[in-house]
Amino acid sequence: MRPLDPVTSKQRMVYGLAFFVLFVALWSWATLGGHVSKTFLANPLTMVQEGYDLLAKQGFIYDIGMTIWRVVGGFALAAIIAVPLGVLMGAYKPVEAFLEPFVSFARYLPASAFIPLLILWAGIGELQKLLVIFIGSVFQVILMVAVTVGATRRDLVEAAYTLGASDRGIIRRVLLPSSAPEIAEILRLVLGWAWTYVIVAELIGSSSGIGHMITDSQALLNTGQIIFGIIVIGLIGLLSDFMFKAFNAWLFPWRLA
Repeated sequence: MRPLDPVTSKQRMVYGLAFFVLFVALWSWATLGGHVSKTFLANPLTMVQEGYDLLAKQGFIYDIGMTIWRVVGGFALAAIIAVPLGVLMGAYKPVEAFLEPFVSFARYLPASAFIPLLILWAGIGELQKLLVIFIGSVFQVILMVAVTVGATRRDLVEAAYTLGASDRGIIRRVLLPSSAPEIAEILRLVLGWAWTYVIVAELIGSSSGIGHMITDSQALLNTGQIIFGIIVIGLIGLLSDFMFKAFNAWLFPWRLA
């Protein structure tokens, strides 16, 4: 190995699979070998059995669907509001000066801290969970989009003005096309954060969802179901990440050129 030396796609796949094989091997050694009590950590075989029971007998598919709906709904609401505001902040410095202090302050506030207030304001229904994801995502997206748009090359902007572009044309024909691939990448990254917020929202006052299942399993000391729920979250997140990457590559092919 040499610093920054690239690897082939096949090597990357082999290395990635090797890590998971090593992880499961260590997990099996610790649990099946009796080094860790099954009360605190279920072994891989028990986890698979508990996962099958959840899917086949306890309607876990419905919980998975509800969690996906909450992530997509809250994240989409955040993106619809955050991207235009971020573009405005990046394009117009007075707007940035007006909004950036509050946005910078708000993005450090943990979304979980708002749950008691949101329960008071919106109850324990779906709106409360969507708002937790919205609060956790919207300020991050606004600031990151603003930084991306504001970093557009000045020579491109000046060239467009020289060719007679209007202020609105600068945004439509220069700033947005230049920043669109990075904005799509920002959305992909923040979508991953949204998954952490939805589980927090479901741990309190929820009757469905993966987080609700994990809470019930904790009360029963069923670590197999807890681990299965965590793995399902990771797999769905990984799948959505790959899909987002593929969509971005198809939408902005010049970014990979």
